[in-house]
Amino acid sequence: MDKVIRLASEKGVVLFSKSSCCLCYAVKILFQELGVTPMVHELDQDPEGRDMEKALMRMGCNAPVPAVFIGGKLVGSTNEVMSLHLGGGLLPMLKPYQTLC
Repeated sequence: MDKVIRLASEKGVVLFSKSSCCLCYAVKILFQELGVTPMVHELDQDPEGRDMEKALMRMGCNAPVPAVFIGGKLVGSTNEVMSLHLGGGLLPMLKPYQTLC
């Protein structure tokens, strides 16, 4: 769990993903369209990926990927991110990390 917490704090927006996950891809595209470039950690390409998946589940993720952290805090998975976006709550959270105006 320490590695997940450390990685989640390395950048303003962090996404734990799997390279073959279509929901992860959708979240990446959403962030791209919103002008945010998250730090992406592909768990299926990390030797400690399985352990990190378990740690994400213990931290409260319903599904281990995608797991989104903003400002070092766990936002959640696709459902939480999309609900925030549709409700107007995601953009204010991302504002400090946007590269496009």
